[in-house]
Amino acid sequence: MALESAVRPWGSWHVIDDGQGYKVKRIQVKPGQRLSYQTHKHRSEHWVIIYGIATCVVEGETIVAGPGESIDVEKGAAHRITNEHSEDLIIIEVQHGAYTGEDDICRIEDDYGREGESEIA
Repeated sequence: MALESAVRPWGSWHVIDDGQGYKVKRIQVKPGQRLSYQTHKHRSEHWVIIYGIATCVVEGETIVAGPGESIDVEKGAAHRITNEHSEDLIIIEVQHGAYTGEDDICRIEDDYGREGESEIA
């Protein structure tokens, strides 16, 4: 099975492992970039910072985390990862839930003009 990956305006992601009820990704965020402020209906996420400093917003609360630290995002919580520094940010993301597809995203705010709803049926 070929594992997914994608290049985005903010950086890239690569699936490391994918199984029933979970997915593990390596996420790279370029300096000065951020992911969309979004929610998921079908999964929670656990972020482990590997390299760099992550400035994250979870349900309106700003959390700054460095290497070895982690952040939990409950299913349905609004969240965003930002790299406010001059080096790449590397995060391992563990998704857990009944569905972990890329179309389980509802964008609240996006710097790159992508559509708001990317929901599944």
